[in-house]
Amino acid sequence: MFKEIDILLADHQPLFRYGVRQLLLDTPGINVVGETSRGVELMALVQELNPDLIIMDLRLPDIDGLEVVEMLRQSYPEAKILVLSDTMGEDVIVHVMRLGVSGFLAKDCAMEELPLAISEIYTSGTYMTPRVQKALLHGVQHRHRTRPSLNHGITLTDREKEVLELICEGLTSAEIGERLFISPRTAEGHRKKLIAKFEVRNTAALIIKAIKDGWLAVA
Repeated sequence: MFKEIDILLADHQPLFRYGVRQLLLDTPGINVVGETSRGVELMALVQELNPDLIIMDLRLPDIDGLEVVEMLRQSYPEAKILVLSDTMGEDVIVHVMRLGVSGFLAKDCAMEELPLAISEIYTSGTYMTPRVQKALLHGVQHRHRTRPSLNHGITLTDREKEVLELICEGLTSAEIGERLFISPRTAEGHRKKLIAKFEVRNTAALIIKAIKDGWLAVA
């Protein structure tokens, strides 16, 4: 009997994860056995489900995706990993490929490319797009060795992270101040600093960028 390819999905965006799941469920020979939005749960599910392939984003809310890849390679060296991400910097591609993932796809790839990549990885072990090949060649030539950052150099204090989460919940500066026992003016100051750090124009754009960059998870 033909064995289906068991897939485990990890992505912090529920809507995107749903779309990928539906695409794969409509593809003959592929079975989605589990999904998660978090790195810690991903590690547990890999042990429990023993999937044929892990498809994961690099922006996970609890653990840096690069760290998750490193942990997977250490704990489950035989596991096949396909990174599906909008984080397509050359330094990131080179780094994760050197860690031993089986492939790297952009989230805006054609729908038919994902099942193709899965089939190639399952049968031959790897899937290399021209973009990945170019990045690896350039990485060899320029000897990229530093660990890349997924958050574009943005660093937040613990207080800023708290304020950012409350902004995402839709709270006003006055409500944030009341929740965190700080003045509304201080809360508004944190909001303005966050807008400046993320280089956006307003609160709505701040929320969108924070989610996209993995600072916030949408449950």
